[in-house]
Amino acid sequence: MRKRIAIIGGGIAGLAAAVRLRDVTPPGTEIVVYEQSSALGGKLRTGDLGGLPVERGAESFLNSAPGGGESAAVALARRLDLGDALVHPAARPAALAFGGGLVPIPGGTLVGVPGDLSALDGVALAASDADVDSGRPLLAPGEDVAVGALVRERFGDEVVDRLVDPMLGGVYAGRADRLSLRVTMPQLAHTAETEHTLAGAVRAAQARGRRVPGQPVFAAVEGGMSRLVAAAASASGARVRLGLPVRELTRTPGGRWKLIFGPVPAPRSDEVDAVILAVPASPAARLLGDPEVAELEYASVALAGLALPPGTRLPDLSGFLVPPGEGTLVKAATFFTTKWPHLATARGPVIVRASLGRAGEQERLQLDDASLIAIARRELGALIGAELPEPVESWVQRWGGGLPQYAPGHADRVARARAALPEGLALAGAAFDGVGIPVCVASGERAADEVCKFLEENR
Repeated sequence: MRKRIAIIGGGIAGLAAAVRLRDVTPPGTEIVVYEQSSALGGKLRTGDLGGLPVERGAESFLNSAPGGGESAAVALARRLDLGDALVHPAARPAALAFGGGLVPIPGGTLVGVPGDLSALDGVALAASDADVDSGRPLLAPGEDVAVGALVRERFGDEVVDRLVDPMLGGVYAGRADRLSLRVTMPQLAHTAETEHTLAGAVRAAQARGRRVPGQPVFAAVEGGMSRLVAAAASASGARVRLGLPVRELTRTPGGRWKLIFGPVPAPRSDEVDAVILAVPASPAARLLGDPEVAELEYASVALAGLALPPGTRLPDLSGFLVPPGEGTLVKAATFFTTKWPHLATARGPVIVRASLGRAGEQERLQLDDASLIAIARRELGALIGAELPEPVESWVQRWGGGLPQYAPGHADRVARARAALPEGLALAGAAFDGVGIPVCVASGERAADEVCKFLEENR
């Protein structure tokens, strides 16, 4: 009998699951994607700015997997016949904002954590020398701590506040003192189970993840991430239902799953043989009836895109990160047309994209778009040391509650939630396995494999 599989959530994790299901299930298997918003893609969304495709969400993905080889995102792009559309950033350095100016980001660190304190010689940081061998590994097997707690103990406060915080904040918009080492820096957590010093653990993690010399760190899709979204939806052959939130999920007496979806006054229902949940923590907890899943907090951020007049001069950088202690609303900036040379033209606009807001700063984002653009322009000019001209075009993209804040112990909570799942139900996405396009793609593909195994064993 033909099987039906529901994927609740149409972000990249859900779409990657749909593609994998299409590849490994028998012909005729029906795949249905339910997405409560009006569009697929989640945090992958490409917009137009000054006539150029500029990301309103994630702008790139890691080119390589942690253990070598291509990342899950690159592999998916190739599966979708987008391998020839992969582009890479220019070889431009990035900077840190220190004391109202910009300094180069020290080399040789792992998300800001140095493997050798001499790497910080060019930066005015007072690093501690407390990273001594105590005769035992830094962490017990499976132990989790906050990134900030471990690094403060070994290298001191300034390394965390002025280096690790902005590096982690650029990805998570959160603070190192509240973010799980095991989720945000899994390679370092692994080597910390055997190494006796933090510097040694960093060097071991770097050695394990050593990439081919000259190989780009990041990749993107020419034309924008929305191409990846559209190609995945098409290749999956899934039936897509937009604007229809799934409100209830129950097991039927016959062992199938019943979904109640749509508006409360006019509910609709469907029955399927297996379900993949690829939604944020709160809706997942509601559908599962597991309040522990909802313990994950989220940070709100906004992106400000500025198209500056052609010829606007910027520092020769890909962008910069801003430590929280600088007090700015801008936490990071990308000089988009410098970083992505395939977009730059002599007569085209100069694109700058600023990320605004951090965890706990939601109230600072409660301004209208024009005010946020004005703040971004003023702060960017102050940091680069030159007033920016008025943009010829701009936009603001708000991601309310968009970035998960993984507290220590998150991985254990997810493991318990997965262990309690009934057969035929799998979890995928950033709420469970981490942020980043490759992580979400791999998460969706694993969930697809899990439900496939269930369906094969229950034919």
